[in-house]
Amino acid sequence: MPDGRWCHLYLSVALALAMAVMSPAAPAHAQAQVDIVAWFAKAAAERGAGLARKTQTVDARPARPGEVVVTMIKGEGKETQSPPAAVGDWVVRNRCPETGNEEILVRAPTFAQRYDGPIGGPIGAADAAGWRPYRPRGNPMRFVTVSDSDGAFRFTAPWGETMVARPGDLIVQNPDSAKDTYRIARAAFACTYEVMAEPRR
Repeated sequence: MPDGRWCHLYLSVALALAMAVMSPAAPAHAQAQVDIVAWFAKAAAERGAGLARKTQTVDARPARPGEVVVTMIKGEGKETQSPPAAVGDWVVRNRCPETGNEEILVRAPTFAQRYDGPIGGPIGAADAAGWRPYRPRGNPMRFVTVSDSDGAFRFTAPWGETMVARPGDLIVQNPDSAKDTYRIARAAFACTYEVMAEPRR
């Protein structure tokens, strides 16, 4: 029969194993949650912010009231999800095969500020699904690239949903509204934006 020392050791090991099962470690893929406006201000101060504008023609259609748009990025999966659409909102689809021609919900006032159209002819013609081509107005946006040292992180987008940023992605910000700060996948930025000024402090 084992002496008391061995019994004590056995019970300690068993207790440690039980605690490990009951309290698993956080998954390796978990990302830190950041305040994206503060993150952008710090990154821009340290390494500068560039200026870019969206130039790629998009397709757009009126959103159905209550419609929820899930933005899917090819090779990544779900990027974000919109709140329910209101009357007058629009669904915008990028013409970017590299990212799967992702769709986003754009609120009515923002759509009127950022897009002109429909363009092409005959004006007003839509396809069977209601899509028509629109041209971005090219409003300048500040941008910072997520670096390897930044790592991946999560933040709350202006529409209230969580977004994940990864090294190589772009964080863009409306110069007229710091709260309007969000992530654009690297491939989507390269496909749809034109850089007007490289980052500099």
